[in-house]
Amino acid sequence: MISISRLMLGTVSPGDHLRYGRAHSGDNGGVPRPVVVWNSTRACNLKCVHCYASATEKPAANEMTTVEARSFIQDIAAFGAPVILFSGGEPLLRPDFLELAEHAASQGLRVALSTNGTLIDGAMASNLKRIGFTEVGISLDGIGEKNDRFRGQPGAFDKALNGVRHSMANGLRVSLRLTMTRFNYKELPAIFRLVEDEGIERVCIYHLAYSGRGEKLKAADLSPEETRQAVDGIIDITRDLHRRGKPKEILTVGNHADGVYLYLKTLQENPERAGKVLELLKLNGGNNSGSRIGAVDEAGNVHPDQFWRHYSLGNVKERSFGQIWADTSEPLLGSLRNRKELLKGRCRQCAYLELCNGNLRVRAESFYGDVWAPDPACYLTDTEIGAGGE
Repeated sequence: MISISRLMLGTVSPGDHLRYGRAHSGDNGGVPRPVVVWNSTRACNLKCVHCYASATEKPAANEMTTVEARSFIQDIAAFGAPVILFSGGEPLLRPDFLELAEHAASQGLRVALSTNGTLIDGAMASNLKRIGFTEVGISLDGIGEKNDRFRGQPGAFDKALNGVRHSMANGLRVSLRLTMTRFNYKELPAIFRLVEDEGIERVCIYHLAYSGRGEKLKAADLSPEETRQAVDGIIDITRDLHRRGKPKEILTVGNHADGVYLYLKTLQENPERAGKVLELLKLNGGNNSGSRIGAVDEAGNVHPDQFWRHYSLGNVKERSFGQIWADTSEPLLGSLRNRKELLKGRCRQCAYLELCNGNLRVRAESFYGDVWAPDPACYLTDTEIGAGGE
């Protein structure tokens, strides 16, 4: 995650300690303690065109039972994971969702939620608040019918907006989430007007990951010029909200080229601030797949992040998450934690590799068939990154 508001304006937000407060080598013998995304069910009531989990109408046959899930939650808590993010599919479709969330909170885990928001009524929002959810991430990919087409269900926008309102009425911190494609990136100003009108505190703008159904949307990804236009717009809106006394926490996700772009932009516009931006980006360390973020799917398979569903590091029904995560003899896990020498082309030549860490490897694999190829979504020029080309 790249915090535009923190880097540009110095605003400190909840969760910043996870991005900037821990050494990248990890704790307790050098083994990183990751934020764990738990894709707790394959079931979803929507049919989003970009779904990285390729969610289905019904749960998968091999989803973890309540007993297995409780054991998994206890394991990651004992291992020292700071956060469990309940995701899916649609996590609220698990009949035992509230029980498991309450169990996670009782184990000392910080609990967060990623949902399409359409199933959050007043009672659910009240339960989320009671359990202690630190954040409710609700996805919208446009306004009105634009969102509904993207999410495959008429009325999804209105239902999600009601979910936002129920959450906020119960004192929950809402994080609005949007994935940019050519279909919707020009909707960003309208999305931010909605954020301002509704009093939403946090916005996460995702770059497209070529995973699940999102892999079929490669042609709909933004061009380098469109990405620059979108990121410039996000920066301008962030500044404007701050100037008008309505600051928001605004982040981009899934493309650490944003951090380098922001640093280079700050170096030109505000050299005194640029040093602090560089310091924060170094602390963040770029893409953290396989180190400070990990994922577990509905069947118990462990992945380097939520976009690596096609590659399992092991299964928590057979070995504990902690054992799997500490085992760097696993080829991909060990390589991701020592990736810099494996990267190829302009990624390896980049002068800012320390800040980006090779970006999203699963996107390179999808596009080139090579995990270590350059990330095709890097929109910086060879001149900007000090590379001599392929």
